[in-house]
Amino acid sequence: MNLDNVTQHENPFQHWEFNNCLDDQSLEEISYSKIPDGFRVYDGTRAADHTGEGLDGKLRLFITKENSKYFPNLTKVINKIKSKSFSEKISNLLNKDLSKSYVRLEIIGDKKGFWLKPHKDIEEKLMTMMVWANPYNESENLGTDLYNKDFQITKTVKYKHNHGYFFSSGQDTWHGLESKEIKKERRCIQINYVSFETDWPVLK
Repeated sequence: MNLDNVTQHENPFQHWEFNNCLDDQSLEEISYSKIPDGFRVYDGTRAADHTGEGLDGKLRLFITKENSKYFPNLTKVINKIKSKSFSEKISNLLNKDLSKSYVRLEIIGDKKGFWLKPHKDIEEKLMTMMVWANPYNESENLGTDLYNKDFQITKTVKYKHNHGYFFSSGQDTWHGLESKEIKKERRCIQINYVSFETDWPVLK
């Protein structure tokens, strides 16, 4: 995980974009790892906890100590993110103390029909980072839509291979994904520093 080239943006809320942060092996794991499959509700939330009784949430793939042996390269990414030097760098950018936080990493493969209504992340997510992998040459328009306080899209973070962004949830950090055509799969990872316990505490 390399964040040497980070660009700060202020519109419609503070966020940072970056390029070429992962090696080819990590991108392979994001692109082709098997994600649990089954009937999905697609109700505008990632877990389908709006109308789908959390059905989609049961099909999510988080990297844990137990399954990490199947994801050696992304486990290295986790180890980098939970390192003291890396967490302090992000902490300084966000102006937020991450020293007592934990890391969570999810491999995501959104398929046809998926969308996300405008939302703000839960306060337990101290930072949200998305890194795209685009092995199927999907449209660059499939990145995250950012909204102003009137819920108008003011920017779409481009869905480009080995490109990403991060932010810290705040009062007006509305983001989502409008209903758009996904031809095959929208692959990415979501990385969070969270206040609740995971297998990956930040090192002090």
